[in-house]
Amino acid sequence: MAESPQKSLQYSDPESDVYGQGKKSEYVTETPTYATDERLGENEEYGEVKELRRGLAQRHIQMIALAGTIGTGLFLGSGKAIARGGPLGAFMGYSFVGVLVTGVVLSIAELSALLPLSGAIIRHAEHFVDPALSFAQGWNVVYSSMVSLPAELTAAAVIVQFWSTINSAVWITVFGILLIGSNLLFVRVYGEMEFTFATLKIMLIVGLNIMALVIVCGGGPDHHAYGFQYWRNPGPFVEYLGIKGDLGHFLGFWTTFSNAIYAYSGIENISIAAAETQSPRRNIPIAAKRIFWRVCIFYILSIFMVGLIVPSNDPNLLHSTGNAAQSPFVIAAKRAGIKVVPSIINFVVLTSAWSAGNSGLLGSSRTLYGMAREGHAPKIFLRTSRMGVPYVAVGFISLFIALGYMSLSSGASVAFGWLQDLVSVAAIIGWMVICTVYLRFYYGCKVQGIDRSELPWKAPFQPYAAWLSLISFIVLLLTGGYAVFIKGHWDNETFVSSYINIPIFIILYFGYKFIKKTKIIPLAEIPIRHFIDIANANPEAPAKPVVGWRRLNILWS
Repeated sequence: MAESPQKSLQYSDPESDVYGQGKKSEYVTETPTYATDERLGENEEYGEVKELRRGLAQRHIQMIALAGTIGTGLFLGSGKAIARGGPLGAFMGYSFVGVLVTGVVLSIAELSALLPLSGAIIRHAEHFVDPALSFAQGWNVVYSSMVSLPAELTAAAVIVQFWSTINSAVWITVFGILLIGSNLLFVRVYGEMEFTFATLKIMLIVGLNIMALVIVCGGGPDHHAYGFQYWRNPGPFVEYLGIKGDLGHFLGFWTTFSNAIYAYSGIENISIAAAETQSPRRNIPIAAKRIFWRVCIFYILSIFMVGLIVPSNDPNLLHSTGNAAQSPFVIAAKRAGIKVVPSIINFVVLTSAWSAGNSGLLGSSRTLYGMAREGHAPKIFLRTSRMGVPYVAVGFISLFIALGYMSLSSGASVAFGWLQDLVSVAAIIGWMVICTVYLRFYYGCKVQGIDRSELPWKAPFQPYAAWLSLISFIVLLLTGGYAVFIKGHWDNETFVSSYINIPIFIILYFGYKFIKKTKIIPLAEIPIRHFIDIANANPEAPAKPVVGWRRLNILWS
């Protein structure tokens, strides 16, 4: 059969030849397409490219990276970080975790540029490490979404109570229907919505930081120049749990990591819908390269400014209302006599909560779809609509929105908040998996003599960034519930929420490994050359030149 040179490349049978390298392989992936003899074309290799439509443009991908992270963790949760660690402790905690998640994003972007699959790291783990790791991480993502999705809707309902006294059940229902509807439409609709929400968040953050700067310099209604007043009194650190001296200061600083991790969770979502991204090998790396600067501008700068305008001993910082009243920016505005800020912040926080739920439903449904393609979930989740939406996966995850009604009673609300803490631990485990998969990929290139310059994109600072992130996250995971081990501070709920994810993940991994008899893929047999050939055989259209005012745009150009 005559074909063009580009499409004459043939699949290699993994039992007779290791991806064209002339060596017999003992590894057989569970991915069905490896047993076929189709052409080496991207559509044939990854069937979801034909089933899931590519409707996300570069600006969508970049703003989704922001919309999935900027939310209640920054607008509301940053106050707790300052109350527990002090202004300098919170600044250092958010800065350090920001560096770590930048390493995670660079790692997942390099993998996704080579292998743009729906489900991202879950699919990468299948090809580069072990199908058992893919299975464990996939269900880790899905079950955490089952908890976080209704939690975000409950948060949205509580936020609305800032203005309305209508029963929260009504708002949970309304927001839930809107959430499901947006995810059943063409993915470009989702992209446009997230683009709009992210724009609102960015405008609010810029405005709040300008307001903070004005207050610090004495431009507020009270005309008091705060400067570094609160860094001197009550001080840059807090003596956490009443422990005196440097140990108390250090423990307070260490506690801010949990707030920072929750705030940054979801930042890796730039690649979760890679199969629905236009020119993913170009656009995902572009988004990743800008993550560092966004982290610096939108998170670290904000934490620094908040630490200047609110004292760490302000009682309102630890008063959890769930709405704008607990925001450190609102507290600062009230202290300075500015009255219009609370409603503005509350509106954007409302869109943030709904947006986080929207991103969670998209990410978990695509994860479930990707797992079904790998045989790790029922095949029914492979069904897609005529608009390319995996509607069965969306519908299944949406069922757990009903858990939001459980939080309407005060006792259940406490239990639900405890379950929500599990999401932060799941985020750490997910980031550890990303770093592990990337390092396997990196050293696979070394063993096979593949220069990373042959890849569609080579991330900077590797493998050092991945190693730093992996080791740090292991330490943070093991010390996340350290406070319960201090005499007089034991708490069953804190202990369980801090560590229960570890045995769950281990059981998922080794349980699947035992039942399916899977093996870790040897470095020499990871199909890196195979995927490079696919990328070379399917070049993307060149990027349009950036001209005019777009040269100054750091958000999506």
